[in-house]
Amino acid sequence: MSTTTEPLTIDDRPFPVVLPGAAADTLMWAHPFDVEPAALEQLRNISRLPWVHGLRVMPDVHLGKGATVGSVVAMRDAVSPSAVGVDIGCGMTAVRTDLTADDLPEDLKQLRHSIERAVPVGFHAHSETPDVERLGLGSRGWGGFWSGFRDLHDKVQDRESKAMKQMGTLGGGNHFIEVTVDEVGRVWLMLHSGSRNIGKELAERHIAAAKGLDHNLDLPDRDLAVFLAGTPQMDAYLRDLYWAQDYAARNRAVMMALVREVVTGFFGRLGRDVGYDQEISCHHNYVAQETYDGVDLVVTRKGAIRAGQGDYGLIPGSMGTGSYVVKGLGNEQSYCSASHGAGRRMSRTKAKKTYTVDDLAAQTSGVECRKDAGVLDEIPGAYKDLESVIAAQTDLVQVETRLTTLLCVKG
Repeated sequence: MSTTTEPLTIDDRPFPVVLPGAAADTLMWAHPFDVEPAALEQLRNISRLPWVHGLRVMPDVHLGKGATVGSVVAMRDAVSPSAVGVDIGCGMTAVRTDLTADDLPEDLKQLRHSIERAVPVGFHAHSETPDVERLGLGSRGWGGFWSGFRDLHDKVQDRESKAMKQMGTLGGGNHFIEVTVDEVGRVWLMLHSGSRNIGKELAERHIAAAKGLDHNLDLPDRDLAVFLAGTPQMDAYLRDLYWAQDYAARNRAVMMALVREVVTGFFGRLGRDVGYDQEISCHHNYVAQETYDGVDLVVTRKGAIRAGQGDYGLIPGSMGTGSYVVKGLGNEQSYCSASHGAGRRMSRTKAKKTYTVDDLAAQTSGVECRKDAGVLDEIPGAYKDLESVIAAQTDLVQVETRLTTLLCVKG
């Protein structure tokens, strides 16, 4: 007796799939027909760069400025600043508390306002540099870190005071601070932010410098201009980039310390001491030097996290849909990477034209958050379905727990 197997269609073909029309080896954890044409063309342009060893595309992929969000680019002896983006070191931090859902008051508005008073949002900054000793972060080598500012690009040297006051601030856009609860009722604190204005200014200066180099003049997309290994320009970029990545990680650490301080005080007044587990933190706009296929490569992740074997990661959805805590499976086929979130399915402009403030209130029902026109572009409907994004990468990460959003602070 013999059996036959029906061939897989494109709808049920297991990931990854090959990007049609790409030059370098390009694998996708998303179906091309589910990705907007402009993003596909952007990916093809990346694959045509002569220095690209391979390109990996995560399930949250969407059009980005310069380079595609949700892309992992492995280059030989080169790096493209746009493949990192302007929010250098942007990422996530989360910590589990010993609070449970039963410990929370019915109305979380007071807690949200307390967090908003402690952590400046949008374009706001602290009036003075945060006291890291008081926050329990004094052992992190702050003197050496800040002394490195004088080695950064000469055009940002007048930004040091601003950078110091923006340490421990949220920013705007898709950045957030959340109180969430996991599947067994434990409360987690989570936040998303990056290197603030100083990272943006460094990135923009290096992107502009790269565009003017002779070897980039004939590229399919000048936004993808690169620096070459062994040149002063690449050395200068990596110096500034690694400093900005450190700034971003410290920014999240200071913010989390401030949020913990608020939460400890809030529940202390209710007679409840709060304990905290070890923090999970991960970049999703950054550069790392890694080896794949026996080749030493410069790997840029823009809207992607590292998912090496056992690496903890955080994959958020939107302000109404919660997040996932995951552990990497070390799949080298993806360059040990996974998505950084659900990913946008429509631009901010389109979201504002498509939805109303009433839609925002309906889609964030049950979440203590702003529900006004200022955050309408962050409405959950503007994002891809988080469950589908997670389902597309079961060979990249293992789900540890799902977090449900109860409170969300936006810039």
